[in-house]
Amino acid sequence: MAEEKYKTLEIVEKNPKSGVFHLYLNRPRQRNALTLDFFTEFPKALYALDHNRDVNVIVLSGAGDHFCSGIDLSQLKSITQSSHDGGESLRRQILAMQDSLTALERCRKPVIASIHGACIGGAIDIVTACDLRFCTEDAFFSVKEVDLALAADLGTLQRLPLIVGFGNAMELALTARRFSGSEAKQLGLVSRAFPSKHDLDHAVSVIAKEIAAKSPIAVMGTKTVLLKSRDLTVDQGLDFVATMNSARLLSSDLTEAVTAQMQKRKPVFSKL
Repeated sequence: MAEEKYKTLEIVEKNPKSGVFHLYLNRPRQRNALTLDFFTEFPKALYALDHNRDVNVIVLSGAGDHFCSGIDLSQLKSITQSSHDGGESLRRQILAMQDSLTALERCRKPVIASIHGACIGGAIDIVTACDLRFCTEDAFFSVKEVDLALAADLGTLQRLPLIVGFGNAMELALTARRFSGSEAKQLGLVSRAFPSKHDLDHAVSVIAKEIAAKSPIAVMGTKTVLLKSRDLTVDQGLDFVATMNSARLLSSDLTEAVTAQMQKRKPVFSKL
């Protein structure tokens, strides 16, 4: 894959041939605050990783001391002052920013959020669109938008209730209170919270490699079904997975998985 240079992001392959690629929010001096450049670059980076056959899993994290401090307030001011058509251009801008984060769900490869330090405002929009979330115990979170006289509009209010429950989401969004990584684990926002960033990095690496070693077509199918099923009844979801698997069962990965188990060896799956 030709390496593209980004202003706000960095892509790193730490362990060649592991299938795990790292995508960093890369404005550490600004606590990885989100700019308009980010919203342009982020879906492009995810598209590039999604279509790289060597990528099986993406780990999303923040460079420096924090995951992300949310929207860059100077950018927010410029966005709101640029609308002179009754709000229509601002609406289109918001829709475009929403779409850039929904790219996390469009990406066929699973995306793991590895969170340390601040995860504020727009950062919650990002991590709730990721497939798995892990953090340090001393990471801190806030659905901050209400303190800026806004309703969160990039996905938190739609996705967070599905993760932590409606009541918990309502309380966090209305109070904008700060909560710790340990509480995030209790709420179910993250799967696990770790004592240190070293422990976090190690555990996420192990989990990412474990997923990357599985059949890419099976992992992709599982992600697709789970996301699709949010909007379907149980019967509709069952019909969808039956239709999808009727094609997937013809893939060579199924034969390889069964053969490898019988021969007591590691399977070698096709790349996507």
